[in-house]
Amino acid sequence: MAFTTHPETRIGHVHLRVADLERAIGFYSGVLGFELQQRYGTEAAFLSAGGYHHHIGLNTWDSKGGTPPPPGHTGLYHTAFLYPDRKALAQVLKRVLEAGIQLEGAADHGVSEAVYLSDPDGNGVELYRDRAPEDWPRDATGNLRMVNTRLDLEALLAEAD
Repeated sequence: MAFTTHPETRIGHVHLRVADLERAIGFYSGVLGFELQQRYGTEAAFLSAGGYHHHIGLNTWDSKGGTPPPPGHTGLYHTAFLYPDRKALAQVLKRVLEAGIQLEGAADHGVSEAVYLSDPDGNGVELYRDRAPEDWPRDATGNLRMVNTRLDLEALLAEAD
């Protein structure tokens, strides 16, 4: 029988190699609003939402001044940050756009609404909110049926206020 992990298991944090620690803190804290919890000298920092020890670790231990991996290589596709509701997603989207950061995509997946961008080091970032499980699209036999349709950004942004 195959092993199945406990259903309450979650991804606790992501730890990223970055080229410039201050620039990365500026993005994750200054734009996305994560709170700086701790620094390890000039080479590492830990940020979170709501006072947790850390959701994001940033370091320059092996990457100071480095460049993103070229296309065609393996690595992180994106880190996804789940917001509690549509208004919270709209508020962070507004901050991203006000900071002049270009979106790379936006989609309604049926189960969620998501926007996609990159951090200053070229790491993919997804900002999203889930719909209630009872609203998820399903086929005739009850299997999940995610989609990839256009997300109305103007309607989403209207909820930011």
